[in-house]
Amino acid sequence: MSYDRDTRYLNDKRIIYRTIPEDEPTHVYKWGLYYEHGTYQCYDLFRSKAKINTYKSLKWHLLVLWYLNPNLNQEEFEKLSQVITHKPNGFTTFNISDTVLTKILKDIYVADLEEPPVNRLRKIIFNPMSGLTTEEKLKIVGQLAGRKSIINDDLIYQCMLEINDEGKKITISKLANLLKCSSRTIHRNMCNDLKEEKELLNKELEKI
Repeated sequence: MSYDRDTRYLNDKRIIYRTIPEDEPTHVYKWGLYYEHGTYQCYDLFRSKAKINTYKSLKWHLLVLWYLNPNLNQEEFEKLSQVITHKPNGFTTFNISDTVLTKILKDIYVADLEEPPVNRLRKIIFNPMSGLTTEEKLKIVGQLAGRKSIINDDLIYQCMLEINDEGKKITISKLANLLKCSSRTIHRNMCNDLKEEKELLNKELEKI
């Protein structure tokens, strides 16, 4: 059974799960921001339709929430963690035992929060209120990629997210068509992490 993601608790408690980078953008557009060299400061949890489906991913999501919400005490964070890991709330694809969750939380509590959690490089950040359709976003991604004639994993990742948000299966041919390059170029520039994430995103679509 597939559950829609329920963010009411996060919104009611004003939990921060999306941020705008403090890095200076290369260009500011009506639709959003463009970083020529990318930024690691864009945390945008629960943007994709894909759900948390591994313990590693769960730990990363909880660590980011702990980092972005320094005003939360441990009791409040544990309640938030229970909401995230309660499968019917639609954040995860699996059930997690109290024992495992307690272990994950212990690891998070000893993490050095002076260092931001590891994050993927992003070059294009769309304004949630831009009003653009998915097709228009994909066109912008393709235009910016073509302007620099550089196809790399962060641009491929951006395209993957937009295709997934459109509710369509991610394929090499779609990525190549969008970025105006050959399928061989996509294969050459697609790291193992992206290949794995592509498969996970596509699998989640099958459950919707």
